[in-house]
This record gives sequence, structure tokens and C-alpha cells, in this order.
Amino acid sequence: MTEALNILSGGAAQGLVGSLKDEFKTKTGLDIAGEFGAVGAMADKLRAGMPTDIIILTAALVGRLAEEGLVAAPSITDVGLVETALAVRSRDPKVNVTDADTLRAAFLASDAIFVPDTKASTAGIHVAKVLDRLGIAGDVAARLQVFPNGATAMRHLAASDFKRPIGCTQSTEIIGAEGVVLSGSLPRGYDLATMYTAAVTTKAAHAHQARALIDLLTSADHQDLRIRAGFLDSAK
Repeated sequence: MTEALNILSGGAAQGLVGSLKDEFKTKTGLDIAGEFGAVGAMADKLRAGMPTDIIILTAALVGRLAEEGLVAAPSITDVGLVETALAVRSRDPKVNVTDADTLRAAFLASDAIFVPDTKASTAGIHVAKVLDRLGIAGDVAARLQVFPNGATAMRHLAASDFKRPIGCTQSTEIIGAEGVVLSGSLPRGYDLATMYTAAVTTKAAHAHQARALIDLLTSADHQDLRIRAGFLDSAK
């Protein structure tokens, strides 16, 4: 069995990491194994002692893990910004959202709203706040279809038989899912662009190879790959 680099990552980076697996294996001889999911859950797995070489989580969370002595501060490197966005099934018309009123109307017109964990995932926490700010959290509570992470939520959205479902998660998870399409960003004032950051853990068994993956993820040669995966230029 081929040895593997162990990763704990937010679902936002799953597509990008997957697109680099072959190149990484060619360079290092290692496969990539581990988990992708809600960032809070991934951080808790690291804290609980799960063998991990590299993490890719929100910048704020990586900073806290560095303070806790769980990641090597000098290795911390920004990968890119990821927007929280709206999704619809591929066969459905896109939702045109430009302001608070049209966003509120889009949620209220949907008979199901597919979202990631509203307590542990970046996008899910944000969606809960948005619904509350729009004053419709109670109105749509029964319509929420909550899943452990955005990728799972998008798979279920694609397969759903609701009449007017909508999804809200990070753009990278929408782009990486079959059967759904990116419908648009959240409007100004309700938008969220989250910096995702990679770091080598302090107990990494493959620290050198973890650094090699970070180099691939952030290489200028792979800028187009990051954009196609849904990452924005960090300067945006």
C-alpha cells in the first residue's frame, strides 16, 4: 500500500486538492488521505489527536490552532478566498439576487434550502446569520436541509425532488458538485469571502511532503486551477 499524506481540510479545498493529487504523488510518492468537512469539526479532530500532516482551514481557525501549538506557525500560507454563494439544480433557472429584498424573496420562494452544518461550517454559520438578519429565520426553519458539509448538501440538492429547492454554501463546493450550478454570489452586505489557509501540523509525520503540497496549492503556475476551482485572488 502506498504511504499517504494525512490531511484535515474544509470542504472548500476538496476540489483543488483533488486536482493536484496526481502531480503531488509524482513529486513525493505519496497519496493524499484524510477528511474534508466542516472546518470546526476538522479542527476538533486535530485537537483530539487524529494523525494529521497538513490542514487547510479558515485563516482565523488556523491562527487559533497555531496559538494552541498544533500547527507550525512558519508554515502558515494563504491559499485563497472563497465566497459563500447560491446554488440551484442544473435543470432549474438561476436565481437573480441583487440586494436584501431579492435575497429574501429567493429564500421565501424556495420549498427547501440545502446548507452545510449551521454550527460548525463556515458557510452554514453564515447562512444562519443571513436568514436571521433578513428576518425570515423562523419562516424557513422547517425548509432547511442541513448536512455535515457543503459537498454533501450539494449532492442532496442535485438529487432532490422538491419543486423549488435552493442551496447556499461555498462556491468551491458548488463548482465541484455534479448536478448543481453556481447561481450567484450573495449581495453586498450579506456576502462572505473567507480566506483559506494551509499549514503543517506540529506532529506531522511527513512535514516535508506537507510543505510540498502547500507549494503546489499556492504556486503561481496553478493560479488558473485555483480560479477554476472557485478560489478568488486574495487581493479581491
